[in-house]
Amino acid sequence: MTVYIVSRLTIHDRSEYDKYADRFDEVFSKFDGKLLSVDEEPVILAGEWEATRSVIIEFPSKSSAFAWMRSDDYQQISTFRDAGSTLSSILVKGGDHS
Repeated sequence: MTVYIVSRLTIHDRSEYDKYADRFDEVFSKFDGKLLSVDEEPVILAGEWEATRSVIIEFPSKSSAFAWMRSDDYQQISTFRDAGSTLSSILVKGGDHS
């Protein structure tokens, strides 16, 4: 079943975060994911949205999403993300929900 990771980040140290961003594609390309959206200017439809960056990623399965997230390469670069931003992230199921 397709899953989506939806993340919102508040970047507070751009130089640290850029170390993560600069290495992201190289690491991500080794896995079965698809980067659907990276947006620093989303249109707020309801409520408040404090984040400075929103990201949506698609994976063919929960196991492939966790394989990427738990990989040594991703864990290594995520230290830069954590040093430069505050992250909130969820994994949601895709597919037909009728």
